[in-house]
Amino acid sequence: MNTENQKALTADLDIFRGTDERNTRFDTFKVPFQQGASVLDALIWISDNLDETLSFRYSCINANACKECMMLIDGKVEYACLKKLQDTKSKLEPLPNKKLIKDLVTDIVPPKEKYSFE
Repeated sequence: MNTENQKALTADLDIFRGTDERNTRFDTFKVPFQQGASVLDALIWISDNLDETLSFRYSCINANACKECMMLIDGKVEYACLKKLQDTKSKLEPLPNKKLIKDLVTDIVPPKEKYSFE
């Protein structure tokens, strides 16, 4: 096999950025593609290697127990930790109908669990 002609596989992620509905954009990031990697793995890689300001939420204390990494992935509500990275372009957006905090982070606390400190 000729390694000179081999191309490293990458995945492109179009990621929603912004803190309010008026001033938003999508940034595209190229990430190394590895079979079996999750979208969350790619987001962590971006944060560690390309843009430490990227905001997303996760708390992987126990597999499939936290549910904090929910977002829209290619138009469907998915868990980034469970959704496998594709070697094509994917579009990542915050959850719809939730208050946007920043980038992929929305207010996901159920209304009955909110506290009043007055």
